[in-house]
Amino acid sequence: MAMHREGGLIRRVRNLIHGLFATWVQDREGESPRAVYERAIAERTRQYGELKRAVAGVLYMRNKLEGEIRERRVEIARTQSDLCRAVKRADDEVALSLISKKDAFVEDLERAERELDEVCAECEAAKNNLIRFRSEIQQLEREKIRMLATLANARARRRFQDALQGLSVEGEMRALESVREQIARLKAEGNVEQELGDRGLQSRMREIREEARNEAALRELEELKRRLRPQPLPVFDPAIVVAG
Repeated sequence: MAMHREGGLIRRVRNLIHGLFATWVQDREGESPRAVYERAIAERTRQYGELKRAVAGVLYMRNKLEGEIRERRVEIARTQSDLCRAVKRADDEVALSLISKKDAFVEDLERAERELDEVCAECEAAKNNLIRFRSEIQQLEREKIRMLATLANARARRRFQDALQGLSVEGEMRALESVREQIARLKAEGNVEQELGDRGLQSRMREIREEARNEAALRELEELKRRLRPQPLPVFDPAIVVAG
């Protein structure tokens, strides 16, 4: 009998250790998928920050080139005006110098315009990439919630099967209920906007029905008053009596 009791005690201790180890493993497994998603999101967020700074640099270059182009056009117009005055004065030396200066401004303007076209193309591509990165981050956030909920549900089902086999029934059922509650909360959060919209619609429908009931009650009251109102007595006409 003593050996039998010792054997039962050993089995209970072994089951307890197995249960504790299984719980520890499940906790580590629960952290792993979340950590993977969070690392991926953190990396995308870091890349998004770097790209955002690069886009800011391109925008700065675009604005600088646009300012330079405006200045060159003003200088070309001013030089052309000075050239006309020099020609009117028959000052060929000054006129030739102004022509050379104007040609240099024109070349500089053309160079700035070419660079601006390239920078604008790079700016559009960078902004599109920035939008794409931001969309990917938002998509990963939504996917993390969805996949972790699916994973929690799958693990809950697995723990439920283990509970049916007699392994930590009470504790596993509590864990299952906790997972179900978490999934229900996530689902409820997703339906908040719909719930708010439905409430507004139902409120308007209730107002319409209440208005119809009030109108029906008023009609019924008027009809009842009409029925209960005393009928006027016939008017006595002496002329009728005399004629008779």
